[in-house]
Amino acid sequence: MKQICGSTGTAPAGASSAAPGRATLAASLNSPDSLLGGSSGLGGGSALEEFVLPTPRITGGMPLIDALHCRHSTRQFAHRTLTPHLLSDLLWAAFGVNRANGDRTAPYWRHVMVMDIYLATAAGVWLYEPQSHRLLHHLSDDIRAQTGTQDFVAVAPVELIYVAHGERMTDVDAEQRRLYASVDAAFIGQNVYLFCASEHLGTVFRGAVDTASLGRLLGLPPEQFVTFAQTVGYAQGVGAGN
Repeated sequence: MKQICGSTGTAPAGASSAAPGRATLAASLNSPDSLLGGSSGLGGGSALEEFVLPTPRITGGMPLIDALHCRHSTRQFAHRTLTPHLLSDLLWAAFGVNRANGDRTAPYWRHVMVMDIYLATAAGVWLYEPQSHRLLHHLSDDIRAQTGTQDFVAVAPVELIYVAHGERMTDVDAEQRRLYASVDAAFIGQNVYLFCASEHLGTVFRGAVDTASLGRLLGLPPEQFVTFAQTVGYAQGVGAGN
């Protein structure tokens, strides 16, 4: 069989081998060639309130069948950062706008937008806004270690947190809201898996999350709730996944 998945222990061009550290997102993302998560300190007035992501790549990539062949879960991550362009492509693949009418790359419940994606990084927490393809600043703290129970969540550069708007899910009870929101989050999660396979990134969709505590940490209103989280980064070495 031909080698299509590559070695998950080798960083592709554009990856950084530097530890993410407590970075200034303002400095790293203002330059399109810089990295998400550098080594400089986060100054009090230097944080951006929003950042318009680079235009995502919407063609090319690995053939779908090859990506399905390569899809796997990763639970050991390297201290390597993602470029803004790679982050842009990742978020568009996850739940970006792919049609003029505003529809998304993943299907969603009753054609009602109930899911938000928050990004926990070394440079704080950001909310992805798909319509304008930008990041909105939400928190300045690095909360990656609080996004799950596994040690690797504090190492990987990006933790995606899938949050549902329960108030938009009318005519269903709380249990059904959880069920339908979980399905929507899983659709997004599979998009992330296939993108990561195509780009030789590691990822794992995680249910080992204290969703109530994480919701409080994010400052979510009572009608919104965390469903799952998903870790993204470069894998440390080559290992089996499920």
